[in-house]
Amino acid sequence: MNIGICGSHRTGKTTLAAAIAKQKQIKFVKTNTSGVFAEHGLDPSQPLDFKTRLSIQHHVIEAAITIWQAETKAFITDRTPIDFMAYTLAEIQGDTEVDYSQLESYLNKCFKVCKQYFNKLIIVQPAIPLVYETGKAALNRAYMEHLNSLIQGLCADERQHCTSILIPRQTLSIEERIDLVG
Repeated sequence: MNIGICGSHRTGKTTLAAAIAKQKQIKFVKTNTSGVFAEHGLDPSQPLDFKTRLSIQHHVIEAAITIWQAETKAFITDRTPIDFMAYTLAEIQGDTEVDYSQLESYLNKCFKVCKQYFNKLIIVQPAIPLVYETGKAALNRAYMEHLNSLIQGLCADERQHCTSILIPRQTLSIEERIDLVG
């Protein structure tokens, strides 16, 4: 069974994934979204126009697929196609110029990849104290809440076929979070 941790940046996804991997004795597969941004000369803490966002998200999902494809046994990872879709959709504002056919194609690809690689998704909501780190996405609580809403909606979408578990906001300790995952 492959498990994906979903959620906004700075919610403890990587820490939780590593802890679950240790407890369940499955492999932790770390994604490198920030590295993909850096390879393309972009900073994840800076706003992007929609065309640039969609382009980098294609690179992000391809890099993740390469990592996930290499796994022959059960694993857990700290990001999923649900996250990738949420970040893409979060860039759309009232005046954003969007090629909806390209957007729909990307979303369908993400749902397909999610179904192909994951059996269970764990949604981690913004709750832990925020700590600034160089090269990481901006510490903007409103943006994180926007992403959280998008992620929950995408996990409930009829095109999404994985079981999902929502970790309540008040569940802050790593031990309690692991217990909820089962």
